[in-house]
Amino acid sequence: MDNTSEIRLYNSLTKRKEPLRTSDPDKVLMYVCGPTVYNFAHIGNARPAVVFDVLVTLLKHCYAKVTYARNITDIDDKINAASLESGETIDVITERFGQAYQEDMDTLGVAPPDIEPRATAHIPQMIALINVLLDQGHAYAADGHVLFAVDSYANYGHLSHRNTEDMIAGARVEVAPYKRNPMDFVLWKPSTPELPGWDSPWGRGRPGWHVECSAMIESHLGETIDIHGGGQDLVFPHHENEIAQSTCAHGGALLCHTWVHNSFVTVEGNKMSKSLGNVKLIRDLSSDTPGEALRFALLSSHYRSPLDWTAQRITDARRTLTKWYRALHDAPELTDATDCEIDSELMAALCDDLNMAKAIARLHELTQQLSAIKDEKERAMLRDRIVSSASLLGLLQMPPDAALDLLTLPSPSTAVEAAWIEERIGARQEARATKNFTVADKIRQQLLDAGIQIEDSPDGTTWNPLSS
Repeated sequence: MDNTSEIRLYNSLTKRKEPLRTSDPDKVLMYVCGPTVYNFAHIGNARPAVVFDVLVTLLKHCYAKVTYARNITDIDDKINAASLESGETIDVITERFGQAYQEDMDTLGVAPPDIEPRATAHIPQMIALINVLLDQGHAYAADGHVLFAVDSYANYGHLSHRNTEDMIAGARVEVAPYKRNPMDFVLWKPSTPELPGWDSPWGRGRPGWHVECSAMIESHLGETIDIHGGGQDLVFPHHENEIAQSTCAHGGALLCHTWVHNSFVTVEGNKMSKSLGNVKLIRDLSSDTPGEALRFALLSSHYRSPLDWTAQRITDARRTLTKWYRALHDAPELTDATDCEIDSELMAALCDDLNMAKAIARLHELTQQLSAIKDEKERAMLRDRIVSSASLLGLLQMPPDAALDLLTLPSPSTAVEAAWIEERIGARQEARATKNFTVADKIRQQLLDAGIQIEDSPDGTTWNPLSS
């Protein structure tokens, strides 16, 4: 524990980096919106899991007590649709994909949260919260629904920094005759016989999505937490609605000090979607790429910047990790166990809003130094510092021999047929001859992605495997 390092995070609420503020100076309460378990996890789902895994690791290094809750949404319209389509009950679907999510996160080295509440286990708490909002005039019952009255909360829209027109467009609001205001959102809705439902004062039904997280936060962490995280797509309406209902239910008490959101993931420059056929599932990717390389690739862009998932990004991650593990492999291990020393520059980078670029650059510097040092004792001490520091990122924690067996890319002679390489070079030459340089550049990149480097000369084009 070392809370002498000041952690600064970008707060989506204030739109600036701020020193982390906690209600208790030695304790941090963090809640992150977890998966809706109706399908396998893709890289977009994995990014917040990995980002907040790094953040909670940093927090636990700096604070005496950290409580991290990440929920599982196991009641949702998408789950209901999957149930109706497959004929399976929601319990079967959510259990299967909930377990698959845990397996995928384990592949990525993501530690389980301290608390992992399931929405369906908190229906009584949701009903109680809705009753409080009704009693205080912040909600109303209409046509079997209970809705939050947005007009009753003057600060609605402060998190997303949107005006009413933008919010209506962004929420794709349901036009319903029972709504007093188009922005009013559902706290409880009726269930038809084929849908899951629970008894309530308003009839058999199920909760709205937004109230689920508010109830689980209140149940496990209290009225006010220190950090609330999730993907950028959750800022509005989900997190905006959480703030409104929690603040009103708790007499104006602040829901959260710092809101942290990660940006989107694209694939080869395109939005990830089923229609494009470019949804990248973790379990598919991990079939031929080690989980640590996938984790590194997910951390290779600042969490607030979009991350473009490419074959080259994965290749680069494997090569970098291979280089680092080779440096560790060639250095002696420290024989006399001491307290783990974290590199101060790497720690400062992470404390500065998880500046991964600086943290990764620092690991490059340290591994280069490791290879240059001659004194065996100094090398062993630096090796220990590198491994300890990289643990904050969830990297370099495997025995080097085992890691190198997994990470080392196959040689091009076995991975890529020479005839295919020559065919690609010929196609590139034709493209250049017709001045179609866009195609020529794409072919060069295709060869690079396959681990092949080409060189042009007056005598023609030659190729060689890239050194890993």
